[in-house]
Amino acid sequence: MNFVKKYLKFFIGIAVLIFVVIVFFFAMKSSDLENSNLRKWRSADLTRRTAAAQILSASEENIELLVQCVDKIATLPESGDMAVRDAVALCYTGIQVNQNN
Repeated sequence: MNFVKKYLKFFIGIAVLIFVVIVFFFAMKSSDLENSNLRKWRSADLTRRTAAAQILSASEENIELLVQCVDKIATLPESGDMAVRDAVALCYTGIQVNQNN
């Protein structure tokens, strides 16, 4: 009986340890839109997309146009792996070039 209790405690301890590691892994998983890819951009709501565009561009100007531009890039085939920050930088540069001409 002592043998069974000893191993039961051991298995419960291992199960709790595995559970804690899994919870820690999912808690540390990045959930911010700025560092994700365009697949997550497409599934995010408009307020999160707008906030991410404001953070990445560090500007209040042309946010709607910037979000529309990144939305357009996200609909292109094979663009799901592209980073959101790269798409925002590309659109922001294009908007700046367009305003200077």
